[in-house]
Amino acid sequence: MIPKKNHIKQDLRYYLFLIPILLIFSFLTSCDNSADDLETENNSISEKAASGIEYAPSPGEDWKVSTPEEQGLDPKLVAELYRNAAELETLYGLLVIKNGHLIAEGYFNGGSIDQHHFMASATKSVTSALVGIALDQGCLSSLDQKMIDFFPEFADKINDPRKERITIRDLLMMRSGYVWEERTPYMEAFFSSGGYWLPFLVDFPLTSDPRTEFGYSNLSSHILGVIVSRGCDTDLKTFAQEFLFSPIDAEIGDWSLDSDSYNYGSHGISLTARDMAKIGLLYLNDGKFDENQVISINWVKDSLQRYSNNIDISGWLPGITSRYGYYRDIGYGYQWWSAKAGKHQFNYASGHGGNQIIVLEELNMVIVTSADRLYGNFGADAWEKEKAIIDVVGKFINSLPSD
Repeated sequence: MIPKKNHIKQDLRYYLFLIPILLIFSFLTSCDNSADDLETENNSISEKAASGIEYAPSPGEDWKVSTPEEQGLDPKLVAELYRNAAELETLYGLLVIKNGHLIAEGYFNGGSIDQHHFMASATKSVTSALVGIALDQGCLSSLDQKMIDFFPEFADKINDPRKERITIRDLLMMRSGYVWEERTPYMEAFFSSGGYWLPFLVDFPLTSDPRTEFGYSNLSSHILGVIVSRGCDTDLKTFAQEFLFSPIDAEIGDWSLDSDSYNYGSHGISLTARDMAKIGLLYLNDGKFDENQVISINWVKDSLQRYSNNIDISGWLPGITSRYGYYRDIGYGYQWWSAKAGKHQFNYASGHGGNQIIVLEELNMVIVTSADRLYGNFGADAWEKEKAIIDVVGKFINSLPSD
């Protein structure tokens, strides 16, 4: 029996020695597992935070709907975009289109999917499209047609002979020589004119010879719209709906008129955010929509060319030159802006308050922001609200990897 007792004692000492080792091992293993669980939990929280941002598009017949992942885009970048957008007080809508699919859509501050809102100066890019269509239709014969030929009632009132040299092309490029209104008291003249803008063709001065310098002129864009109306013998809204918007299954809500009953070529059109995006997609696809050539490919390419570079935009924000927040290297085509954010070059229609249609050809992407146009407010606070929207979008573009 003694050997047996000794055996039991030896076994007992062995197990007493083994138990602390097992406890230590169990504790260490538990710590490792806890670390793994914590990392998993953190990842889960991070994913929940991303997925908690609502940006999934509403299904509809007018757009093919997809997700960022399906179109090769990091959903966390998109979630951050919409998280930042939700903090903007004047933004109404934000859409992202990738590879022809609507992958993200959100509305804010009372905005909605069916809301037609005024695009402010982003209207200018629509007017440019209508000039191209008028050429295709034969209403206009050439971009080298003289402006004054469409306004015979003012021919004998012109006191600056340089105005007789201004062409449709000069107006498109913002190189007519007309004064950059935002930099002068002439901006106030628009609001005190009672809507009679056409006499400004005579009254507003030229600050440079035609085609020699860039000068952002609302009058030039309005003149373009009137030229299309007179050349095609119709009002601009009817012409636009028939030849531009109906072919892309879009509809104009309203388009403001001047006191001579011409739709403003410089501003005043209202569209839904989704229809704004169709304009962007049309230009991204070289003027085609569902295999229908709505605008000629040559017009699209000519419109998105740069005819002015490193534009000084201090007419809006003193001290700002060729950079506006994340937007830098600013240029201009035929009523379309261009810029860079990070490594990415893009073209964009731009309206006061932050209304934008952004075409990123290299990423096969369109971004749209619809916003309060802040009508009549051109103070520093208005530009800061616009810049806040531009910064959110610019930061997103800057974060995108190259395809």
